[in-house]
Amino acid sequence: MDIYSYLVSVRESQPLVHHLTNWVTIYDCAQVVKSFGASPVMAHAPEEVADMASLASALVLNIGTLTTEFIASMKLAARAANKKGIPVVLDVCGAGATAFRDDTSFELIGETRIDVIKGNASEVARIAGERVRTRGVDACEVDTDLREMAVSLARERNCTVVITGKEDIVAGDGQSFIVGNGHDMMSRVVGTGCMAASVIGTFAAVAPGDIPSAAAAGLCCFEVAAELAVERSGGPGTFKERLFDCIYLLNKEHVESMQRVAR
Repeated sequence: MDIYSYLVSVRESQPLVHHLTNWVTIYDCAQVVKSFGASPVMAHAPEEVADMASLASALVLNIGTLTTEFIASMKLAARAANKKGIPVVLDVCGAGATAFRDDTSFELIGETRIDVIKGNASEVARIAGERVRTRGVDACEVDTDLREMAVSLARERNCTVVITGKEDIVAGDGQSFIVGNGHDMMSRVVGTGCMAASVIGTFAAVAPGDIPSAAAAGLCCFEVAAELAVERSGGPGTFKERLFDCIYLLNKEHVESMQRVAR
């Protein structure tokens, strides 16, 4: 897989990525998309979400800060995205923590076409039907084979499944990848998980015919940039600043020499 070619496609086509996302991390999600060269829009009002989705090349939904009105808006946006045929990414942020988040995730998956289910190990395990508890939005231990779980859920839901962690697992369409890039500093910064969903949406926007490969490529580029940023930072604050810079400056040599993606 030519990972760098996906980054080139993002920079050249500058896709519009519509978000209904977590209020805690909304700026970071917008900035990570912008740093990659794409165009973010964060429209939540029910009066305009469908119109905005019809203009976009991908839709990212994140359940991190739910309200009843927000759920209605997500459904409107997802249905408009389904009608247009663009990829829809669902970040099941905090699934396994409360019944409200669980029920919302299952409603969205059941009532609309979701192309990517993304979360940490315990969040995705809950969507897969496991009896797990997520600690807020942080992953808890899951006693199962995560790759096997991702492959099974992807087959069951006819979608791509992404489990983020020390190694990311991407499964779907008869393919599976392990992305071994990244750094522990990412877990020290609020929002890197939400940003990962935005990155997946951005890369899926330019390769809707092969979303698993696009997701793996996007995560690899994001995490290569994180490895570069760590070398130039002194802690979480400077790391976050450097991360956006390193994404913007990412080049072919960086990606090809540092990528760690296996099937």
